[in-house]
Amino acid sequence: MLNQILNNRTILVFIIPFFLGLLSVLSFQPFNITLINFLIFPIFFLILSNINRRSKNKYRKKPYLKNLFLVGYFFGIGFFLSGTYWISYSLTFDENLEILIPFSIILIPLSLGIFFGFASLFSGPFIKKNYSSFFLFCLIFSTIDYLRGNILSGFPWNLWSYSWSWLVEIIQVLNPIGLYAFNSISIAFFCSPAILFFNNKYKYFVFSIFLLIFFSFYIFGSYKINAGQEITRDIKKTVYVKVISPNFDMRYINSDEEIKDTIEKIVRYSDPEPNKETIFIWPEGIFAGVYFEDLKKFSNIFSKSFSKKHLLIFGINTESKSSNEFYNSLIASNNNLEVLYKYDKKKLVPFGEFIPFNDLSEKLGLKKVTQGYGSFSKGNKQENFILDDLNILPLICYEIIFPNLTQFSDKKTNMIVNISEDAWFGNSIGPHQHFTKAIFRATENNTYLVRSANKGISAFINNNGKTIKRLEPNETGNIELDVPLINNNIKNKNDLIFFILLFTYLSIFLIFKNKN
Repeated sequence: MLNQILNNRTILVFIIPFFLGLLSVLSFQPFNITLINFLIFPIFFLILSNINRRSKNKYRKKPYLKNLFLVGYFFGIGFFLSGTYWISYSLTFDENLEILIPFSIILIPLSLGIFFGFASLFSGPFIKKNYSSFFLFCLIFSTIDYLRGNILSGFPWNLWSYSWSWLVEIIQVLNPIGLYAFNSISIAFFCSPAILFFNNKYKYFVFSIFLLIFFSFYIFGSYKINAGQEITRDIKKTVYVKVISPNFDMRYINSDEEIKDTIEKIVRYSDPEPNKETIFIWPEGIFAGVYFEDLKKFSNIFSKSFSKKHLLIFGINTESKSSNEFYNSLIASNNNLEVLYKYDKKKLVPFGEFIPFNDLSEKLGLKKVTQGYGSFSKGNKQENFILDDLNILPLICYEIIFPNLTQFSDKKTNMIVNISEDAWFGNSIGPHQHFTKAIFRATENNTYLVRSANKGISAFINNNGKTIKRLEPNETGNIELDVPLINNNIKNKNDLIFFILLFTYLSIFLIFKNKN
């Protein structure tokens, strides 16, 4: 039976990789079946090894390199088909765009799958059942994930390390080493069972070393969490924060009456106490299609509903009158809607907030999903919001998936605020996957993260990545917490450690490639 499978090119090159890719989604939230990766990666590795071994006979009539590329490509198609199908929901809010739904479901996996195709193409010719091949495999797949997250606009969605989001002890290494280094180590972990198939007398010993590293991460994480809890208990500086999840339907506001109605609803959900110092955080998208000058018409409602002890943080569109540019912004204001701080989103969603290659796209009849203003302009800088002891790093929606936006932030950041409009995801796995990134950003930065998401997961996440309080998708209400202001003086060397790790993998490959 096994020989029949191994001798069947269609099964080995197309069908098995495709289904392995499909199954990979089970390792991420909301499923969290991380163990499945310990099957996916070894099987993938052994398939490449088998094709390489049989290239001189079984596959001599077929292009050898083409087979290697197709293994990774069909794996990638399955991976992105099951992991990003939720993107098609964003096209359901405009009937003119619904015709594109089948294309989005098909074209996105077909496009992004190329990354895994190149990974298997570059690693495949060297893959044998030995240790040098193993480390080259980890090197190339780690590099491809890094490129996927950084080239063009970048899309570091569902990196393999996100499979650990439910196990906070393991992810504590994020703070000292960073996301991409941890992702590379995770790939090695997941692939390590393949070592048991090597023709080497030390294979069980080497495999046990990987197990030992894994448990050492767990022990380190447990110690860090316990030590951090003691430190947090001693912190006396806190701020009272209330997160609101209004659960508004996805719609664009077209009249002053609708603006007023939205304000009154969000005020009611906020339930302000006049004499209590409070930071209210509202999600992105609740004032969809409205810019700040429209909102100021109703400043009297804000001044009556909130007091001088209140700080409001919310998302809204803003306009630069000098340049006639529009931005997706986060505003911090007092109860009179006087702007204390403004941040313009830097990482815009392609076709959601701007049109890539605008001239060509217009000729093809392509437009962005969101209404109004044409393409948003990209924010020029990212400066923290500082008020007394408070030092907030803002992240708007999609920005939460990019570790570099926090990696190079102010060392004195003591709170990360993430506002998001997750109605775009519909009732899919999208909000859960999106929330995972918030867990990682909090852990990487050893900082409390406060998240307000419309129709997504709103939550308080502590500096160890543990969710303290949360509201589920489509849940209406608010949650509140006295957030400790942890001075974060430890910043990881994210990319540096990652590149050191890649160099280590490469060195092992070069040293041992002719020795086993």
